[in-house]
Amino acid sequence: MDAGEVVSSYHELWHVEQSFRMSKHDLRARPVFHHQCDAIEAHLTVVMAALAVARHLQETTGISIKRIIRTLKPLQDVTINLNGHKITAQPQLTQTAASILKSLQSPGH
Repeated sequence: MDAGEVVSSYHELWHVEQSFRMSKHDLRARPVFHHQCDAIEAHLTVVMAALAVARHLQETTGISIKRIIRTLKPLQDVTINLNGHKITAQPQLTQTAASILKSLQSPGH
């Protein structure tokens, strides 16, 4: 690797640092001590998948993952089976929540 490539790689390091900061703070990823290789690999796979999804959400919506989580976390619906009829109660969406969900919809879904 020549000096120019080293400098270029170093300038891209902030993406990696930002991702680890995001996983630590926004995704609440914490150290977990595993003793078997399969458990370590499974844990890393879950953390990296969560990080990839979080990055996709941020890039798609233009909103920080922290704000997305804070906005969507309270949304829950409940389905009640009453005398054989299913009744679903859905939450009232805030404008921000509706905007996030709309930006995540893709054609055909």
